[in-house]
Amino acid sequence: MTALGFLYPGHCGEDDYPRIEQLLGSDIRVDLVHTDIGEDALGVDALRAMGSPQRLEAGTAELRLAGADAVVWACTSGGFVHGWEGAQQQVRDLARTAGLPASSTSFAFVHAAREIGARRVAIGATYPNDVAELFADFLRTAGIETVAAVGSGTVTAAEAATWTESEVLALARSADHPDAEAVLLPNTALHTAAHIPLLEKELGKPVLTANQVTVWECLRLADRRVNAPELGALFTREPVVQV
Repeated sequence: MTALGFLYPGHCGEDDYPRIEQLLGSDIRVDLVHTDIGEDALGVDALRAMGSPQRLEAGTAELRLAGADAVVWACTSGGFVHGWEGAQQQVRDLARTAGLPASSTSFAFVHAAREIGARRVAIGATYPNDVAELFADFLRTAGIETVAAVGSGTVTAAEAATWTESEVLALARSADHPDAEAVLLPNTALHTAAHIPLLEKELGKPVLTANQVTVWECLRLADRRVNAPELGALFTREPVVQV
């Protein structure tokens, strides 16, 4: 059994995780611990506070006791708003506190884009434009060029969690660019796990979504690779037949 541990802020799009667990196989367990979200606002100050060491530390003991093989801070904006160095320190602190391999959704996007060979991407964000630009800056530091970035102006995670499939598809379409090798949808409050096949079919290219890459990153940390085409191109890098 491979046990994946996630620290998830509040209660918004977390039902993506049991859906993803069902698609991964019976020997993979997904465990979520909900962290205190504080103020539900997609502004820089509130997002920095959301990912504070104290809030993340509060959930790590439960994941460790549950037997997690690795832990990921399942929040994109709560990582990249600290900048590259700040996000790295956040992950180092998490790994030390949990005593486990650790990462965050921000770095999951970087590693996933590299996995599929995407050097130029488009961003379709539910965030305000200034926060979306911070994500583009974060990717740029990793050597990933953002050729287009669209922010929807949504100001709370709770609002993003209400988006329908048609709204998610409209966001992805509005963000897409002919030069983009992949489209990134960076918000773990956004329900996307059920929509990835449609998104990739409509856009004709890989689509990386926050909860999808978060789970993939935790699998990577646990040294476990899975072929699960219903989770998109990112999950088709391994042979269908697995030992």
